[in-house]
Formats: sequence, C-alpha cells, structure tokens
Amino acid sequence: MIPIAAPPEAPPYPPALSAELAAALTRRSAAPGGYRPRTHHLVDGAPAYTNRLILESSPYLLQHAHNPVDWRPWSDEAFEEARRLGRPVFLSIGYATCHWCHVMEAESFEDEEIAAYLNGHYVAIKVDREERPDVDAVYMAAVQALTQSGGWPMSMWLTPDRQPFYGGTYFPPRAGARGAQLGFLDLLRDIHGTYVSDGERVGRAAEALVRAVKAQMEPAAQAAAAARPNTAAVAQALAFYRRLFDDVNGGLRRAPKFPSNIPARLLLRAHHRTGDPALLRMVTLTLEKMAAGGMYDQLGGGFHRYSTDAVWLVPHFEKMLYDNALLAVAYTEAFQVTKRADFARVTRETLDYLLREMTSPDGGFFSATDADSEAAGGHQEEGAFFVWSKGQIEQVLAARGPEETGRFVRHYGVTDDGNFEGANILHVARPDEDAWAALAEARAALYAVRARRPPPLRDEKILAAWNGLAISGFAVAGRVLDERRYLAAAARAAEFVLGRMRPDGRLARSWKDGRTGAPGFLEDHAFITAGLIDLFEATAERRWLEAALELACDTERLFADPAGGWFMTAADHERLIAREKPTYDGAEPSGTSVALLSALRLHTFTTDERWRAVADRAFASLAPTLTENPLALAEALLAVEYAAAQTQEIALVWPTGAGAPDLLEVLRRTFVPHRALVAADATSAASLAALVPWLSDKPPLEGRPTAYVCVQGRCELPAQDAAALTARLEPGPR
Repeated sequence: MIPIAAPPEAPPYPPALSAELAAALTRRSAAPGGYRPRTHHLVDGAPAYTNRLILESSPYLLQHAHNPVDWRPWSDEAFEEARRLGRPVFLSIGYATCHWCHVMEAESFEDEEIAAYLNGHYVAIKVDREERPDVDAVYMAAVQALTQSGGWPMSMWLTPDRQPFYGGTYFPPRAGARGAQLGFLDLLRDIHGTYVSDGERVGRAAEALVRAVKAQMEPAAQAAAAARPNTAAVAQALAFYRRLFDDVNGGLRRAPKFPSNIPARLLLRAHHRTGDPALLRMVTLTLEKMAAGGMYDQLGGGFHRYSTDAVWLVPHFEKMLYDNALLAVAYTEAFQVTKRADFARVTRETLDYLLREMTSPDGGFFSATDADSEAAGGHQEEGAFFVWSKGQIEQVLAARGPEETGRFVRHYGVTDDGNFEGANILHVARPDEDAWAALAEARAALYAVRARRPPPLRDEKILAAWNGLAISGFAVAGRVLDERRYLAAAARAAEFVLGRMRPDGRLARSWKDGRTGAPGFLEDHAFITAGLIDLFEATAERRWLEAALELACDTERLFADPAGGWFMTAADHERLIAREKPTYDGAEPSGTSVALLSALRLHTFTTDERWRAVADRAFASLAPTLTENPLALAEALLAVEYAAAQTQEIALVWPTGAGAPDLLEVLRRTFVPHRALVAADATSAASLAALVPWLSDKPPLEGRPTAYVCVQGRCELPAQDAAALTARLEPGPR
C-alpha cells in the first residue's frame, strides 16, 4: 500500500495515520461492487487526495473523504489540534442527500486553492447532521441568531473552545459567483485575519452568540406548576390554520409547501371532537392535492421532501424516510375517517415503496435518497431520475397503442414543453381512481424503464428515530388495512433496532456497515417507544409493550429534566455550549412531543400513575409555549387532545383457537384516536393482564368474541356484534 499524504498546505500526516488511511482506502476499493471516489481529482482512476473521513461510516462524511480539504470528524482531537496550532475551526454541517451541500462541495471543497487556504489556516471539521443532531441544533441556533434564517450546508467559524463567532449557510466560492459580493475564499481570508489580529473582537462575538444560543435552547426557570393545557391551545392553533389555509390547493397559502405545514392528524382529532366539517376538508383537500401533485412519485410511490411551489407540482426531489413514515399514518387515519379508497391506495403505495427501495437486508430502513442523479452527459441534475419528455413516454408506451398512450398523457398532465426545465413531472390534474386503475400496466412499463436509469444516491445509514417513525407507519397501516406484511415489516425493523442498535444495552443513534454511532438522543428513544406501542396495539404481542416500557424508563433515566420534560441529550452525553430542551415541532416531531403522548398512552395501558406524573410534569414545563405559541408544538397538541378526551380502554377477546373477524373489522374501520387497544385471544389476554390490568376481568362471554369499551375502569355493556361495538366506539352527539 502506498502511504497517504496530507492534502495541500495541511500538516503532514503521522506515519501511523497515513497507513491507516491507505488501508481503509484499500478495503473500500476491494468491496463488492467496486468503489467510486466522489471527486474529480483522480490519478489513473484513483483519488488524488484522501483525508480522515475515509475512516467514517456516515455516507455524508464519506462523500467528502477525497476532497483536497483536510477534513476531520467532530472530535476532541480536532479542537485540541486547533488550540495547539492557534487556529480557528471551520465547521461544515450537512447531510448526504442535501442538494446545496453538493453544490458547495463541488464549488469550494473540491477547489484546490480554497482547500489549500483552509488547510493552512484552519482546522476543518465535517459533521453529518443526521448522526449528530445535537451539534447541528446548537450551531443552527447560532446561525439563526446571526442571520435570522438557517439551512444546509451550515458553515460555522468556531474558537478552539467550540464557541461560534461567525456563520451562515451556503457561500459561493468567490466574489462575483452567483452575484455574490463576497465569496467563501474571501470570507476565509477576512475571518482568519480578524481572528489573528483582533482576538478581543472575536471573543466578544463568541460570547454574544453563546448567550443567544443558551437563551434559545435552554429552559428558563419555571414558576409554580401549571395545570394541564386544555383545548384552548388547540383552538388557537386551529384559528391560524383556518386563516391561512389554501382553499384551492390545500396546505397553507405559501411556497414552498411542506407536508408538516398542515398537521393532518391534529385536524382529524379536532374534527372528531367537534364535528366541524371545515377541519376535515382541510385535511382531505391537502392530502388529495399532495398525492395528485409532482411531490408524490406517481410511478414508484412515496413523497418527495417538499414542493417548491404553491400547487404541489415541482418538488425538491429528495425522499426522506421520516416524511413517508409520517404521511403513511396521516393517510391511514384519513382513510379511517373518510373511507376514501384513494387514501388507502396512497398509504399502500408509500409503504410498498419503502419496502421495495428503502429496506435493508437486515430489516432496518434506510434514511433517504438524493435529489440529484446522473443525467444524459454524465453530470448530476436535480430530478433527472424522475422526469420525462413526452417523446420518451410515447416511445415506452408505443406497444400499448395510441389510445392508452393518449389516456396516460392526459391523466398525468404530459405536454410537449413540459413543466420542469423542458421535461415533465408527472401529476394528476383531475384525480380519478378508475383512470388510475386502468393505467396500472402503463405505469409499470414506465417504472421498469426508469429503474434502468442511474438512480439517485441512497443514504444507507439506519437512524433509530426515523425507524421508530417507520415502525409506527407500518404498524398503524398494517392494523387498519389488515396487511400482515406491513406488520411483519414493522416487527423486523423493531427486532433490528432492539437487537443490533443497542450495544451494551444502550440505544444508539445510527447503524451503518455493522457499526453503531453516537448514543441515542431523546428523539431516538421517544420515536422507537411510540413505534413499539403502535406495534403492540396492532399485534397484542407482549414483547413490544415490554420493550416500550423499558425504553420509556431509559428515557426518564437519561433525559428527564426534574422540572418536567426532557433534554435532547443524555446526562452523560458530550457537553456542548448548550443543552437543548426541545420545544419545537418541525418537519419531524420533537422528541418532547412524542415522549409526552407516549407517557399518556402508557398510563392508559398500565394504569401506573408514574406515567401520568411524567406527562403532568412535561405539560407544566411546556405550558408557556403551549399558551403563547401553540403552533410551535403542533405535535404536542395531539397529547393535549388525548389528555382532554375520555380515553377509551378497548379490549377485544376471543376464545383461543378462534377469531373475531367482524369485530376486528369494526376496530380497523373506526377512527378512535384516544384509546388503548388490545385485541387478542383469551390465553394471550390473560398473560397480558400483569402489564395491562384492565384485561384481567374481561373473558370472551359464552364462548363468543367479546369487546369491552371502558373509560377509567367504567365499562359499557360488552359488545358481541359489529353494530353494538360500532355504537360504543363512534363519537356521540356533540
């Protein structure tokens, strides 16, 4: 092996490190399928540069392993080197499927002049925000304090004490590029000059930013514990959504549009409680328009990350596991409420996409696919994998005849000029389930052709939190749609996380190539716990409730704030400049919101007052936010609705060896958002009574399947036919 030399202007690599990098490169090059270095600096097909990131497992870090930048991963060693050399730290944070991260890499981090200046004047650190959301959150707060906006790639300048003193997001490489007055290289020179010549100014800037970050992320001292928030907080949020709702296209009246802009599950619960048809229409119109637009993959299923316009037509083409998992639950619940076949279809297509294209051989779910893919000519273009010319479609469908081709072209809005840079993003102007069914073979033909195109990069790391959301998606849909394969997929993922992602019994954040990453964060524990509760409701298998309780106990031990609520990082986690206590739901729900609802659900199942006390302390800590700005915690409002409701304890028990198809069908088709559900044979129900006490006195009466619907132990008459059970489950007069 030829030793690896340091990139231009970087300190020389010690011989041991050089040999370690060379060995890592050799191993990757010998891996099945070959190794394609992500760089244009090649010598006889081999990378001209290799840095410390070749030793990492993160796909995002590995993308930068052959930049001429002397990148290091986040580590104490990197900051100690900055202190030893008397240099500032340049911190770059992004993720593997981030379009503008790729742009900045190509323009700046692959530029040898820029790289040489970085190497000679800074210690450069790369962070995958999906592996280290704690680091990302801290420095994103600093960027937002400086610029009042944020995004990725995040570019941050730090002192060797990890204190930020300047930052931003994407920067063009040089003055004049993309119309910029100041480029990245200019900034590197100016900031280094200030750091060397005016340390006092840098210190003042760092102190001010650290204060701003702490003020934003760390909880203020609370007054006396407040009562549980009531549905007034929900009403305040609903008033906002009503005011800004897009009556034509669904979602809010804005661009870009994200699925999370309209909290479908909250609106369904508020509709269930109030009967207000306007709330239901906001959900159904939004879900219908999203699924008809280009944001939905009309050939392969699944949703892209967001729509760049106000009509859900042109997406940002990355696909994220968390979006699709969350939307699968939303469409499933909307199907329960409306019985609309198209909502069930979209759920199935979305989950089938995850099974087909995003499932690892071990059962865990991969994280994301890129927006960019290889276009004609070999260069990367956003959306190239997904778009079509009209001529391409006509060629593929020619054998099916002009009538079917014409029907496809009309149904999916295909034109000669296209709707995206001369090409067509497939979309449906007028949804029609009969037309959709008639075009199944045409879609399959186009999908087969598309599958032969160079695919977008797939980020194959497995994140505990996002797998928790996927477990929920498959479990909820599997139960409601009676799809056993979805329940099997949820169980496999749960087994993978619990079996492979808990070294020494502690849940890890990530898994890739047999290696676990940092210890799990609040959201990892919270999302997996919620997924296990959903899987228990779907299967009545004792192991899932036991595992959920174990993880919930870990959450309290590791993350709980004695004043109520939870910190993002565990008490024994690496100390950053601030310890965040999440109070904001974005594209993903916060760990706080999900842990809160799980505590309420666990109390309903177990009747253990400990979980009610956990929830009450969390409500008290969140009371100021829920009162003053409930929109910040739209997911926590699900817990508010749950706590305010007459939560039902539902037990369906049938004789061992028999079944209860009619009563199970009632439970599948009826939307009961505030419940604890156990449906099992008599033997299983008896074994579960130690965990779920209210099962202990509920046998199948007269040898027939029997359903019990209770509220805090007060039960209605048992139901043994579908009509009686339906009457007990559906909301009464409002």
